[in-house]
Amino acid sequence: MGKIICLMGKSAVGKDSVFKELLEDRALGLSVIVSYTTRPIRDGECNGVEYFFTDEAGYERYKAEGKIIEERLYHTMCGPWRYFTVDDGRIKAQENYLVIGTLESYQKFRKYFGEEKVLPILLKVDDGIRLQRALDRERKQEQPKYEELCRRFLADSEDFTMEKIKAAGIVRQFINEDFKHCLEEIQEYIRGQMNGN
Repeated sequence: MGKIICLMGKSAVGKDSVFKELLEDRALGLSVIVSYTTRPIRDGECNGVEYFFTDEAGYERYKAEGKIIEERLYHTMCGPWRYFTVDDGRIKAQENYLVIGTLESYQKFRKYFGEEKVLPILLKVDDGIRLQRALDRERKQEQPKYEELCRRFLADSEDFTMEKIKAAGIVRQFINEDFKHCLEEIQEYIRGQMNGN
């Protein structure tokens, strides 16, 4: 099997932007593992691109079939939202994949596919910059959810402590304050890992 590259980081560190650029890098040849979610679709998102959008009944169906690889439940200001990855036949052994996840999902991917198959890419940004980015993004929504923005910001502080990062075995982080430089570092790192360096 190829590698699964797990892109992680707190909200508004630039995961979506890095994700899109890595997919466009033909030299890396990455495919997407599209996760599922029960949260409402945001303006500009497309079903099957950012996520497969489903409901609680859809989640329960996959759970009953034993097809969930990893899952997370967030108690948001808008109600419970689930995010989960399904073994739905789309993951092919010979391909390299890119997925956005959390420390917890990264560890579950490693357990499911094997430690040597999953490569962590952890993005980091100063909290002040991150908060401004999140606020700017939320203002663009037709119905901004500022309470949820604040909940996520605070929850990230608990989810990405240095202790949890170390416990997950992650030793390298990529600082995303200069996007071009950060992207080049990540691309070089991925190429090295795929070539066994």
